[in-house]
Amino acid sequence: MGKASTVKENRFTKRREPFNFMLWLGMGGSVLIFTILLAVYVMRKSAGVYWTDVPLPTLFWISTFAITTSSFTLHLANLSLKADRYPEFRRYIAATLFLGVLFVILQFLGWRQLILMGISTVNNPSAGFIYLFSGLHIFHILIGIGVLGWAVYQSLKNSTYIDAFVFSVNPPNQLKIRLITIYWHFVDVLWLYLFAFLLYHHGL
Repeated sequence: MGKASTVKENRFTKRREPFNFMLWLGMGGSVLIFTILLAVYVMRKSAGVYWTDVPLPTLFWISTFAITTSSFTLHLANLSLKADRYPEFRRYIAATLFLGVLFVILQFLGWRQLILMGISTVNNPSAGFIYLFSGLHIFHILIGIGVLGWAVYQSLKNSTYIDAFVFSVNPPNQLKIRLITIYWHFVDVLWLYLFAFLLYHHGL
């Protein structure tokens, strides 16, 4: 009796989920953009012309705590959904959305701190990069807030146990939640890297 023949699937040619691929492609593009901007920052600072390091807004620390905590609450939301604990899922996904909105508010208030200290892009390009990096990251966060808003809406819409169960086992919905989770963790890690970079060059 001969052995059943098996064909090993080629990981380079196998069909991939298009939305997952698009997400990773978009995140790769974002990393490339920020890498270029960080390189420009280093070169511009090395030139030293009209450059004075300015302290980061203290509210950036609080916003960093908020965005880091939001990744934790999103992780708990995923665990709750997989364990069929839908009330907990609703609370954790709503908490993630709230912390994302709070992050944006704190970032804008951090900008206000800089403005009140008389720090602007006019008198110091160093400050200009702070506005640029945080502003571009806020754009990414707003995209995440939009999709999190959809998840919160769905969690409230499917309020009964049966509706929530049907929602959770639906493959397209599972994919959306998974992609939202990947993207939100990405923007969290991206900010931690940017904040560490700015903190190294600017300090408090």
